[in-house]
Amino acid sequence: MKIVITGSLGHISKPLTQELIQKGHSVTVISSKSEKQKDIEALGATAAIGTIEDVGFLTGTFTGADAVYTMIPPGNILGPNLDLRAQIHQIANDYKQAIEQSSVKRVVQLSSIGAHMDKGNGILGIYHDMEGVLSTMPPDVTITFMRPVGFYYNLYAFVNAIKTQGVIETNYGGDAKKPWVSPIDIAAAIAEEITMPFEGRKIRYVASEEISGNEIASILGAAIGKPDLKWVIIPDEQLLKRMTATGMNPAIAAGFVEMNAGIRTGILYEDYNRNKPTFGKVKMADFAEEFAVAFNSK
Repeated sequence: MKIVITGSLGHISKPLTQELIQKGHSVTVISSKSEKQKDIEALGATAAIGTIEDVGFLTGTFTGADAVYTMIPPGNILGPNLDLRAQIHQIANDYKQAIEQSSVKRVVQLSSIGAHMDKGNGILGIYHDMEGVLSTMPPDVTITFMRPVGFYYNLYAFVNAIKTQGVIETNYGGDAKKPWVSPIDIAAAIAEEITMPFEGRKIRYVASEEISGNEIASILGAAIGKPDLKWVIIPDEQLLKRMTATGMNPAIAAGFVEMNAGIRTGILYEDYNRNKPTFGKVKMADFAEEFAVAFNSK
């Protein structure tokens, strides 16, 4: 198959590219950075240098492909004037236009846990919007919406707090088990879906394991030589104040706090719990080894 991958050589797109090439597929990787071309080609893929906001570039790159993998690139969450939902709506429409104009008939879109909700999901509302836009494409365009749960690597955000305060602090956690996922397991699931014969629309959740905040603190603490590391739950208001103090866009900070509150109450997982996937191979103990390397290098 001829497959186009967005996301450059990110946490998911790189292992996805490697797996697809290993299985004999022809892969083109889109990147906005020309310096990535050499690394992309070293994997055996073709590099397409341009931006996903350029519909002409997207259409040309998608043309002739059997399938495309699309995702939302990381945004500048510190921008005080950023309207994130408006930006994502535009990106979704750019994808929609390019897919329709290029006549691609197989799409795998990286969505998220919480995308089933039109409110109460905080910043994850962008994925509800994205799914909504792409779902308006003609019915002969087959779409799988991948809904991974919380990424292991989001825990890197706590490195500084562990170093300076000796704790992990946020507005959820405790003994309640929540699902987490490795990008390696997400890539493996996408590789399955993008090459699988299918018609219509499909949703697939991706998780590696279910584990509590206290268990995470214990595993990570042991890996970094801090066996007494604790996971501390703080009030929503305290987290919001802390985020805005760093210069984060207030609306986006509020979205993160609401998302985390949904994790705490469990409302983000209502649809996931009705459609639980088979867990992937990578566990928190595996990630802890990577976390320790990053922790000790900073």
